[in-house]
Amino acid sequence: MEQLLSTNTQLQFAKEVQHYYPELLTDQALDFLIALHTRFNKGRLQLLEERLKRQAELDSGTFPTFPKETVETRTADWKISYIPEDLQDRRVEITGPVDRKMVINALNSGAKTFMADFEDSNAPSWDNCMQGQQNLMDANKRTIDYYDPKKKKSYNLNTEIAVLLVRPRGLHLNERHLLIKEEETSGSLVDFGLYVFHNARTLMEKGTAPYFYLPKLEHYLEARWWDEVFTFAEEYLGIPVGTFKATVLIETITASFQLDEIIYELKNHIVGLNCGRWDYIFSYIKKFKNHPEFLLPNRDQVTMAVPFMDAYSRLVIQRCHTRGIHAMGGMAAQIPIKDNPIANQAALEKVRLDKEREVKNGHDGTWVAHPALVKIAMDEFDKYMPEPNQLEVLREDDVITEADLIAVPEGTITEEGIRKNINVGILYLESWLRGNGCVALYNLMEDAATAEISRTQVWQWRKYNARLEDGRAFTNALYEQLFDEEIEKIKHLVGEGNLSNTQFEKAFALFDALIKGKEFQEFLTLKAYDEI
Repeated sequence: MEQLLSTNTQLQFAKEVQHYYPELLTDQALDFLIALHTRFNKGRLQLLEERLKRQAELDSGTFPTFPKETVETRTADWKISYIPEDLQDRRVEITGPVDRKMVINALNSGAKTFMADFEDSNAPSWDNCMQGQQNLMDANKRTIDYYDPKKKKSYNLNTEIAVLLVRPRGLHLNERHLLIKEEETSGSLVDFGLYVFHNARTLMEKGTAPYFYLPKLEHYLEARWWDEVFTFAEEYLGIPVGTFKATVLIETITASFQLDEIIYELKNHIVGLNCGRWDYIFSYIKKFKNHPEFLLPNRDQVTMAVPFMDAYSRLVIQRCHTRGIHAMGGMAAQIPIKDNPIANQAALEKVRLDKEREVKNGHDGTWVAHPALVKIAMDEFDKYMPEPNQLEVLREDDVITEADLIAVPEGTITEEGIRKNINVGILYLESWLRGNGCVALYNLMEDAATAEISRTQVWQWRKYNARLEDGRAFTNALYEQLFDEEIEKIKHLVGEGNLSNTQFEKAFALFDALIKGKEFQEFLTLKAYDEI
């Protein structure tokens, strides 16, 4: 390790760090990160230990239930205090990583809000994360610009831009490039801490505030941890408690059993929940990975219309509106297909139907991954939601049971589905290892969540020799055959002579190790992080 060039000797950079970002990592900002780490990192690690204990219970057959100890929270009559004016209308939100061009294009997209992502669509190299912070600082000051030398085009902010929300990394991800007291720091705390330290005053002077998306919460005690982080940071910075606002992604199967509890724990700061559909599917597979009766069909068949996904969406709407917060819909991952008008029209119609279903169900807004989808989503919400939101849609007649939330959908597992999972998993990993966490593959925008579904399905199908639609069992031998064939296709496409200029050899080995590992790896990004 090399000592950080700071007056504070508690801090160290990892030896591979080459850029120290002195305008971002000021002594005062680092003191704040030290305070956050000292106060909250131990609790974060304890929460991660609790996740392991709960997974062991699930592995042994103890399935999720609505918690008995919090029945009063679920049945009492209470609401959150208020939603800021600039978050009242969130009918279309665009998401993407924090690179400079993306930030400008997303803010200019015509969407109501932009979720700038340090998590699933960001490969968390040191430079990606630090430059992302600088990009958001510049965006909030409205000084951000970008010149693309290839296109010979300049990018600047429009007069009217989207409201900015920021998604820090999940609790499980460390920031290994910055150590405090010889401990790796928390990616969550570094992303959150640097953003509020450098932007809170700037935003408040403009009549707004730091707004966040909180990812991958698995339990209401994790929501309590975040609420305590928010409150401590507000007090440290001399800002009124309740200024920071958060929307929680409901993207784990266990969180859907604790919606009221999560809202209650964050009641001074929360403004919404979001149906993070792709991570939710990943969580379903992961949490029930030791139970062959929970095998899901091909990824393409697990839509929001299957019973367990529909139940979770309706429950999110009901509990959010009962408590006075927004219920946000999920991601449309499609992107325009430029060279095939017929296929493009079919893809866009899928998006339209998805958004029509969400708004009719009662969602207050939705996500898109590409600027070209903003108008399609906006038109559907404008048609069926004339007001800024539809908090009045309470869905009081809906009764969602514990069984509804885990019902196994019907469908098939096919060789084509297996091949697609292998192919997409490898292609995404290779791109991630090159520093790009948001990848257009087969006319869909893939991020870590969709890649997780791909590799997790293959792992589970292989473990239980899943029965394919044609009657074959998915044995280890069949996996080896399909894996080898997909590698050869990729090598042929890339060209053997070009492989050394890519990260494919690492991606092949990493994907294969994840599939063959006897012990399931909780997140592929944890294994891949050491390679970037």
